[in-house]
Amino acid sequence: MNAPYAKVYVIDGKGHLLGRLASVVAKLALNGQKVVVVRCEEMNVSGSFFRNKIKLQNYLRKRCISNPKRGPFHFRAPSRIFYRAMRGMIPHKTARGEAALGRVKVFEGVPPPYDKMKRMVIPRALRVINLKPGRKFTSLGRMATEVGWKYQDVVSTLENKRKVRAQAYYERKKALANIRNKAVAAKATELAPIKEQLAQFGH
Repeated sequence: MNAPYAKVYVIDGKGHLLGRLASVVAKLALNGQKVVVVRCEEMNVSGSFFRNKIKLQNYLRKRCISNPKRGPFHFRAPSRIFYRAMRGMIPHKTARGEAALGRVKVFEGVPPPYDKMKRMVIPRALRVINLKPGRKFTSLGRMATEVGWKYQDVVSTLENKRKVRAQAYYERKKALANIRNKAVAAKATELAPIKEQLAQFGH
């Protein structure tokens, strides 16, 4: 992915396909870009819920038979499920891969300070673009809840509060913009000669 460098990419995971988004994030991180992925619980996985749950339960059975404490470690949170998928696309046992993983942060919901930052989507990873209409898909949050993630309700409550605050901010922003536009319109006749003079100088 040829993306311009930014201080940090804040990606909204809602409506993205898990694997496709993981590949994009992995490449960005390997190229030296800091990436934050929020709302991981809203990601999608192609295929029916029943099929995906069986695949996930099959993965949960894999363990060290002599001492399960050695791993593999099966994280239940949606953010960690996404993180593990992305880790498989990075040479994480090398210094370069370890540094790349250090540049990636993943979250459920949209915690501060990312709730006040511009979030972006990755079109090449969006479900509506990549999955044929009518095909079945699953929510990562539902899958995680089925296998032991306990914080679906907590995240949902916090998200509802965040959306109320965001809506209030947007309404205030619209009101201020309307006041400014009215003020500009009221003074348009007085500013007309000044604008003509500025136009002569190329402004």
